[in-house]
Amino acid sequence: MQHANALNRLNRLPVSRFHKITLLAVSFAYFFEFADINSFSTTSPKLIKLWGTTVNQVAYVTSLSFVGMFLGSVVAGAIADRWGRKRALMWTTVWFGVFSLAAVFSWDIWSLGVFRVLTSAGLSAMTVVAVIYVNELYPAASRGKYQAYAIVIGICGTPVTSLIASAVVDINSWTWRLVYLWGALGILLVLFTRQLKESPRWHESRGRHEKADEILREIEARVIAEKGPLPEPAPPIEEAPAGKAPLRMLLQKKYLFPTLLLTVVWVTQTIGFFGYSTWAPTLLAKEGFSVEKSVFYVALTTVGAPLGSYLAALVTDRFERKWCLVGFGVVIAVCGLLYGLTFNPILIVVFGFSVNLFERGYTALGYAYSPELFDTRARSLGTGVSYGLGRLSNAAGPLIVAALYNNSGYQSVFLFIAGTWMVGAVVLAIFGPRTRQAALKPEPDTVGV
Repeated sequence: MQHANALNRLNRLPVSRFHKITLLAVSFAYFFEFADINSFSTTSPKLIKLWGTTVNQVAYVTSLSFVGMFLGSVVAGAIADRWGRKRALMWTTVWFGVFSLAAVFSWDIWSLGVFRVLTSAGLSAMTVVAVIYVNELYPAASRGKYQAYAIVIGICGTPVTSLIASAVVDINSWTWRLVYLWGALGILLVLFTRQLKESPRWHESRGRHEKADEILREIEARVIAEKGPLPEPAPPIEEAPAGKAPLRMLLQKKYLFPTLLLTVVWVTQTIGFFGYSTWAPTLLAKEGFSVEKSVFYVALTTVGAPLGSYLAALVTDRFERKWCLVGFGVVIAVCGLLYGLTFNPILIVVFGFSVNLFERGYTALGYAYSPELFDTRARSLGTGVSYGLGRLSNAAGPLIVAALYNNSGYQSVFLFIAGTWMVGAVVLAIFGPRTRQAALKPEPDTVGV
């Protein structure tokens, strides 16, 4: 067999039970990724009282966690190319589950910090692999919508975990550990192993056309049994096997621009969002709110997160993703700034709710947008490196936040956060390519600004 024609065969499939099971599995992984990613921020106010942890120590642990995220993102691209999308998704999820479980047994802030760095590496790696997996399995016309649907379900992990934390963290001196035990349940993704299929696009990119065809036939048989006969796919596009993608490949002209653009997108998103979500409970507690109230207020704001992902699902395949990202970024900047200008509990919840709503929508749009800027050969590497550099940038973010808070006060933190969102929106508006319903082609699409 010369060519399995995976791209066109997948694109002409109607959404079926196969797609829904895949969506459920990815959503499960996302759920515990979002559940686990804010575990430290929800428990740090308790640790400040219990262990005498300082704001600067919280900043150091948070910063190092983002170094872990960077390493996980870069490694994710390599293992997704070497092992395949499905296996990489499984192993990265197991990794973060195991080290979240280890965090339950932390004995001081530094042991917890080590476990959080290792957990964060797995969280970020899983995200990169999941983004690629969804983008390669779903039809081009609906992949943005289903990427957002996965996050709609997955993002529920944030408010659920925040509410669990608000209920258990302050009960006694050990119940904060339950938050990390909860995050470790992501390891149960292994229950979906037999239900998931490897990406035929990945097999095809490795020159394994017979294996790609075998998987495609299995998928098509399921879809035909459920939906009836399928239309003929478009003719295949010939391409050579992708081979190994070295890091220096991203310096080539056709890959350098999207890598730099997406790095700006993920740097501003990371500093902007995590500057808010990581620090909100701690800063509210430092400003006089009780630990219980600060965690509870933030928990209420995170209820907006699933709605934001659903909003992204409604707009992502109807409007140009670039302009959706720009609009969402501007709204987040405004709401985040207003959040920092009030100490009224109702307004804190209202503006915090809005930040979570539009930021999670922004993230869902970004997950759909990022892989579309690369061809098959560079997709894992380009997505992983740009996403990872975004996470690495926040190694400095918490230190900046701590310095601003200590030297200029609470409101200066939110001025800084609003500014980062505006930078991202402006760069996307000027330089961002259009990608709506662009096919995931073996060679880069010609996209206009």
